[in-house]
Amino acid sequence: MRPFITEKKKKRIFDIIQIGKKDDFVSRAFDVFIVIAIVINIAVLFLETFEEAAEYFDILRAIELITIIIFGIEYLLRIWTAEYLYPDKSKGKAALRFLVSFDGIVDLCTILPFFFLSGFVALRMLRVVRILHLFRINAYYDSFNVITSVLKEKKNQLISSIFIILMLMLMSSLCMYSAEHEVQPEVFKNAFSGIWWSMSTILTVGYGDIYPVTALGQAMAIIISFLGVGVVAIPTGIISAGFVERYTQVQNQNEPRGSVRGTVSVTVDEESPFAGQCVKAAEEEYQIDIVVFIRNGAVIVPGDLTEIAVGDILIYQAQQQQ
Repeated sequence: MRPFITEKKKKRIFDIIQIGKKDDFVSRAFDVFIVIAIVINIAVLFLETFEEAAEYFDILRAIELITIIIFGIEYLLRIWTAEYLYPDKSKGKAALRFLVSFDGIVDLCTILPFFFLSGFVALRMLRVVRILHLFRINAYYDSFNVITSVLKEKKNQLISSIFIILMLMLMSSLCMYSAEHEVQPEVFKNAFSGIWWSMSTILTVGYGDIYPVTALGQAMAIIISFLGVGVVAIPTGIISAGFVERYTQVQNQNEPRGSVRGTVSVTVDEESPFAGQCVKAAEEEYQIDIVVFIRNGAVIVPGDLTEIAVGDILIYQAQQQQ
């Protein structure tokens, strides 16, 4: 007897529930449908916390149930078609691989909390896990993946910059403890007590709950604040440069082959031919287009007369061939 759902139909279902291609209308429509369901589910989660909406709780609960059913069906379909996601594994192993994958765990964690909204506090807190639905929106929009790709590409530089920030926090904490402990023993009880102050000072403008009162402590606080501004700008500049590089790579991929050469990132030193030149002169002499450059952690879109300085990170590409 011929099966009701053939392998061809099963493969088509798999293609539909995966991230849709631009030329696959049904798959793209399914993506939009799931995103709308996620947004509605999250909106209901928030509306249920308003006492003013108490008279509509039954309606909200029904809407929530419908979206959970949708998620449940999608989850089962993904398990059923997992063999196409992991073609090198058997059906059972492919299904198990999906169940323990990040996407599988997120899908499960966004469905289960619906059935545990009462009882112990620990179970009621599972409703917060439903926010993980938003991770799935990230999967349906390829542009969001640029963020993760940039963080992966720049992870070594980011780790180094974070290490510098942590070192500055520890150093400032010890310095402030040494200067303020005798005057404010209840505030700066030990070296670790200054971690909160150093974090709020370096990463923000401070909260005012802990502050130095001695002249030495205030002087060090000024220096640490200035250092914090510069140090925190380092990872910002790294990430900004990564986004620009990634954006130009995508732009190059969309150009006809041979029209644009690869994007180049170069740090200008004292021996660099770019040092001291204005942007327009450098572009004309070397036949390049300077997209942006990074200066002191800030991303600058240059004008024609902007002067290139030592220490700048230039991001440029070869001019299109005529």
